[in-house]
Amino acid sequence: FSDYMKPAIRLSGIQELGVKYVWTHDAFRVGEDGPTHQPVEQEAQIRLLEKLKNHSGKNSFLAMRPADSAETSVAWKMALENTDTPSGLILSRQGIKDIPAQGASRYQEALGAQKGGYLVKEVENPDVVLIANGSEVATLIAAAEILESKHGLKVNIASVISEGVFRNQSKGYQNSVIPKDKPLFGLTAGLPVNLEGLVGDSGKVFGLDHFGYSAPAGVLDDKFGFTGEKVSQQVLEYLMLAK
Repeated sequence: FSDYMKPAIRLSGIQELGVKYVWTHDAFRVGEDGPTHQPVEQEAQIRLLEKLKNHSGKNSFLAMRPADSAETSVAWKMALENTDTPSGLILSRQGIKDIPAQGASRYQEALGAQKGGYLVKEVENPDVVLIANGSEVATLIAAAEILESKHGLKVNIASVISEGVFRNQSKGYQNSVIPKDKPLFGLTAGLPVNLEGLVGDSGKVFGLDHFGYSAPAGVLDDKFGFTGEKVSQQVLEYLMLAK
């Protein structure tokens, strides 16, 4: 219900106040609570505040949508350390699987979120780079397992918790996470515009352009194509068209 809070959110951005906002129910998967509860476009509205500068020339807001418990801890750390602009955590209602660690410590890897975006899965010379944030990262993990085991593809996965922070990093770092010379596929449970700036003109974003359907989360995931199997098919179709 961030719509009801917009005046206060905007004022805290203008006044450079270190307010901490915590929102839940971030996507269409709350449909069983009634169709009016689906905040499909609200994430895009919140993220627009990251593109506005305050009077000090900084991003007027820090919007973060973490992918699992480790990233949520890092996001809260970032919010506590961000004292001169408001911060917002965009959290999910449904249970989410933790992202598998590439090394010994998932939390140490999740600290990469402090740069706004980082690779949660990395291989050399990937065939495609998958991009998401929040609960969709776990869906990309499932899709990548299918793409690698059944189709022999090499896949990188980027979790971009905050585009505003990510854009403040060096061009070299940004390109190391989201290279311009690789096929880029984004997945979002909100409007495609949430990721279109990251994948560019030649990339593809699979998202929603509708709202209001009321059903349990698992049913909606299947109907709308937000399962590992169905997302893997979307990626394959994109790669065929990109050739």
